[in-house]
Amino acid sequence: MTNVERHAYDVVVVGAGGAGLRAAIEAREQGMRVAVICKSLFGKAHTVMAEGGIAASMGNVNANDNWQVHFRDTMRGGKFLNQWRMAELHAKEAPDRVWELETWGALFDRTPEGKISQRNFGGHEYPRLAHVGDRTGLELIRTLQQKIVSLQQEDFAESGDYESRLKVFQECTVTRILKSADGRVAGVFGYVRESGRLFVIDAPAVVLATGGIGKSFKVTSNSWEYTGDGHALALLAGAPLINMEFIQFHPTGMVWPPSVKGILVTESVRGDGGVLRNSDGKRFMFDYVPDVFKEKYAQTEEEADGWYTDPDHHRRPPELLPRDEVARAINSEVKAGRGTPHGGVYLDVSTRLPAEEIQRRLPSMHHQFKELADVDITAEPMEVGPTCHYMMGGVDVEPDTAAARGVPGLYAAGEVAGGMHGSNRLGGNSLSDLLVFGRRAGLYAARYAAGLDGGARPAAGEAEIEAAAEEALRPFAAAAVPGGAAAGEDAGGPPENPYTVHQELQQVMNDLVGIIRRGPEMRQALERLAGLRERAARAGVEGHRQFNPGWHLAIDLRNMLLVSECVAKAALTRTESRGGHTRDDYPGMDRTWRKVNLVCSLADGAADPVTAGSAVAAAAEAVVAAADPAGGAGSSEVPPAGSPAGADGSSGASGSSGDRVVVRPRPMDPIRADLLALFERDELLKYLTDEELDA
Repeated sequence: MTNVERHAYDVVVVGAGGAGLRAAIEAREQGMRVAVICKSLFGKAHTVMAEGGIAASMGNVNANDNWQVHFRDTMRGGKFLNQWRMAELHAKEAPDRVWELETWGALFDRTPEGKISQRNFGGHEYPRLAHVGDRTGLELIRTLQQKIVSLQQEDFAESGDYESRLKVFQECTVTRILKSADGRVAGVFGYVRESGRLFVIDAPAVVLATGGIGKSFKVTSNSWEYTGDGHALALLAGAPLINMEFIQFHPTGMVWPPSVKGILVTESVRGDGGVLRNSDGKRFMFDYVPDVFKEKYAQTEEEADGWYTDPDHHRRPPELLPRDEVARAINSEVKAGRGTPHGGVYLDVSTRLPAEEIQRRLPSMHHQFKELADVDITAEPMEVGPTCHYMMGGVDVEPDTAAARGVPGLYAAGEVAGGMHGSNRLGGNSLSDLLVFGRRAGLYAARYAAGLDGGARPAAGEAEIEAAAEEALRPFAAAAVPGGAAAGEDAGGPPENPYTVHQELQQVMNDLVGIIRRGPEMRQALERLAGLRERAARAGVEGHRQFNPGWHLAIDLRNMLLVSECVAKAALTRTESRGGHTRDDYPGMDRTWRKVNLVCSLADGAADPVTAGSAVAAAAEAVVAAADPAGGAGSSEVPPAGSPAGADGSSGASGSSGDRVVVRPRPMDPIRADLLALFERDELLKYLTDEELDA
């Protein structure tokens, strides 16, 4: 029997970014004993890299702003694939979450009247982002961290123990969600990264707040923690993922020098007046305004420049289009030979604002470019290009409670949860999203745990814990066995270096499932991923568990490969271009696809718990078949309605023998009539089918 340390709490929060800390605070304030597990040091979460601001319709700069306008902008940005109830709750509750931060000590920039200042951002009709220079994420984490400490001080005053009701487990990785025999969450299994010590935390409620998947791509703005842990944990626990084909490539990441390629350049640069130019000096975004946005964006430089001082009588500059549109435009300019020497375009704020104003508004960007690229952004333009930035897809959750569908006791919030942003996220909506739904996840996880009788709490079996321990330690066994695989498994080849497998995975995703996608390339990607999965099973490491980064990566590979298969398979299935999913072979947006979510689940797992075997599932399959009448048996795309059931017994599921993931279509809930009434019918015609509008 492997030696495993045991703890017991009411709620476990996996992740200590904005969503995780807000969930932990709420659960603790509901009277629960809470454990927070963070992969890095406390306070070092990737949320600190969110620079621009928190989107909330407080109306401090423009009184015309309100939650209805914010809801409209969010739905437009997501191309109406958003879970509308989540978008509604987000727009309504975001202002309260910002004001709450202020009461906890957040120091926002101010208007001349002393109100919280708000800045312009892409896709937002009015100045909406509450900000702290260009370091908003850092201030958010600092504030939530201080709130955690204040709660611990309260507990010390009451019990003499700072960690009696809220404990942070730093530098730990969770490898499995544990479940009881009846399928309920029973806790988590993990290990301490520094020592390699294995542990179990028994708890009836688990909140996933682990962020995104960016380290599966070669060029990314994401930090090292973003290996798809929460997505994979939920999938392995039996929870479905949705919208996994939609990945946001932020239009402005650094492109030079190579050592910093992909590091984020905040959208605040464009919100504060920065413009994009190609190598010919042309301000090219006017050539890329899509028809669905032409009424709201300027057609000339004069009109665009006038918007900054007189927004009521001028239309917005096209540099502030939603991120997916700007990223595709930059990609097109570079491919057409009008890029910079290092393969990007120029982002110029030096000719738009005085040097002192740039340093006041954008201190982090000024420091970043001066230190990393020897570029003074007050005197010269920056070179920028698209970088993998944000995953719109994630755990399929109930909108009001953030509960994962199909797994009682599991919750998700922030980037790891799917639905809120649809096919594309607006800048600034991530920070308000994690505050709104982090609070809701903590609240409902606490209520769930409180509603269980103490003697009836779910418990994981010893066999499950032992299996989790063996899985975590398998890379050491793989290196020790002459064939490469762990003892008792099919060797299949020599031990693999986890770093080599990871580099090849990143290259496959970058080249074949990147910003512009094609069917044959994604099929090739799936073949390559299958081979990498076999090699990752043989990933071996030597030495001790202490301070062994190769071991950490070997474990992370399971998650990255599983999530990458979801991305590639869902992207191949959706035969249209929408938001963060662009296909060269299906360049148009198809209205029949708007009402379909693609749901990923394990190939050997249960069917989608929401609609398994129901008439609505069959209806969604028919929609997919109508959108892709050429699909059929043997293709990787969803077969036509009425085709034979797959090997797993499901109808209309994308998958083949040996695949770990199947993709099923599911119809979206109809948008509530009063919310549809916020839009003009002519605009809705661009997105919704005639049947949806008539209904």
